[in-house]
Amino acid sequence: MTTLSLARGRRPSLPVTVAATALAWLVAWLAEAPLADWASYELLGLERGSHLGDAVDFFLMDVPKVLLLLLGIVTVVTLVRSFFPPERVRAALAGRGTLAGSVAAAAFGIVTPFCSCSAVPLFIGFVEAGIPLGITFAFLISSPMVNEVALVLLWGLFGAQIALVYVAAGLVVAITGGLVIGALRLERYVEPYVWELQGAGGTVAEVRLTWADRVTDAWRYTIELVRRITPYLLIGIGLGALIHGYAPTDLVAAIGGRSNPFAVPIVVLIALPLYSNAAGTIPIVQALLGKGMPLGTTLAFMMAITAISLPEFIILRRVVRWQLIAVFATVVTIGILCIGYLFNALIA
Repeated sequence: MTTLSLARGRRPSLPVTVAATALAWLVAWLAEAPLADWASYELLGLERGSHLGDAVDFFLMDVPKVLLLLLGIVTVVTLVRSFFPPERVRAALAGRGTLAGSVAAAAFGIVTPFCSCSAVPLFIGFVEAGIPLGITFAFLISSPMVNEVALVLLWGLFGAQIALVYVAAGLVVAITGGLVIGALRLERYVEPYVWELQGAGGTVAEVRLTWADRVTDAWRYTIELVRRITPYLLIGIGLGALIHGYAPTDLVAAIGGRSNPFAVPIVVLIALPLYSNAAGTIPIVQALLGKGMPLGTTLAFMMAITAISLPEFIILRRVVRWQLIAVFATVVTIGILCIGYLFNALIA
């Protein structure tokens, strides 16, 4: 076999593959907006500024934009997160005081990929590690509400200021919720079988991964994540497109505008029966902000969908009693309402 044929059969090195992928991502990112405009107004012949034209352009622009953000930035975040496996997170939180533990748990929640469907195994795993109840709930509040997907989408669509405001608000709610639940000493409302598991988990050996392993695992996770949440994204972008193109600004202002003192609790009540991961809410948030809804009211709506959803309460009922769930829901709801009103007052 010749040297040329060997070279042809050799796979590209990891740095070359990563560089080529990054270049392709950048080209796609720069091209998606002009292509959306061309498809909407030239290919489909829709009128610029019309309800249908604006809605279709919003949809065609946001679908590739959101998917590119997910594929690009979530891969990087997941690569970083590979250095913080669940076993290390539990070990880092175990043995801390309530305040330090709640702050650490809320911070860890930002970079962990857990949603409400993971609430039960997470809860049991934390109890097994001897982590106090308040710290556990600080993590359970933070992880679905302030996750890496929502952070990178907000950063990409609205800039660093709104993304950091979202993170700060979510951390405040999570830390406060953890401290309150810890102070109330509600351990009696945890199902007895959960306490019996404490100390039964043993230790898990940490697996050492190469950079190639980490990059491969990060890419596989990102592809699986995109596959799972694409239906939510399409629904969210579709609703956002309808709001952007058809919802009268006056109606949005009447329901969620600054002139309505009950706007924040109204949007929280609307969000309660809904369920979506944070990524699915971003296009709706984008459209509502575009129609003039204040940032605080919009953040309250987004946080309520992800942090106080009825499906999560039903899942948590397997490990805790309704009394604890009621306290959890009340504390988080009050926190979200305060965040909504505070940011409406601070940000004009």
